[in-house]
Amino acid sequence: MTIIETPRLILRPCQESDRDLFYELSSDPDVLEFFPFRRSREDADAVFDIIGTLIPEAGFDLLVLTLKQSGEPIGFSGLSKPKLEPFLPENAVEIGWRLSAQHWRQGYASEAGTALLRYGFETLKLDEIVSIAVHNNHRALAVMQRIGMHRDPAGDFDHPDIPATHPQLKQHVLYRLSAMEWRRQQEQAAPN
Repeated sequence: MTIIETPRLILRPCQESDRDLFYELSSDPDVLEFFPFRRSREDADAVFDIIGTLIPEAGFDLLVLTLKQSGEPIGFSGLSKPKLEPFLPENAVEIGWRLSAQHWRQGYASEAGTALLRYGFETLKLDEIVSIAVHNNHRALAVMQRIGMHRDPAGDFDHPDIPATHPQLKQHVLYRLSAMEWRRQQEQAAPN
């Protein structure tokens, strides 16, 4: 069971009490601006039930971001192994996040992302972590940049799971960060 603590957040495994938050983040048009669908309550509950039956590989839980001060859940984050061959290597590890719109612009996604990179590189000993987003999802791209990731234009691709009815969402960009680059960033940021 993965639990990660940051100055303002606790990232913990998903539990039954997070069902309403999952629905909120699966149906809010602002949160889902760059997704081709919104889920009904019934659909969101069905997906949540499936998530609850999965036994994740160690370190690849769906984590809930909770505010340390109040315990309020505000979003989801985590590391995952996407199935996007040939666009991503078979063993790729992706970092992602989705926060309630009322908690945007407060640095929580960057704080969680930074902690997950540390966890991925120090604890899981990963060689690289990637992230993808729709090409004009400026909020997500800004978080990727703030946490030290860099764009790999040669890795951009049209997402195969986006239906033809949403052509504006097909083009995805790839950001990546290697363990070596991350260690170098940590050394440069360390006080002298």
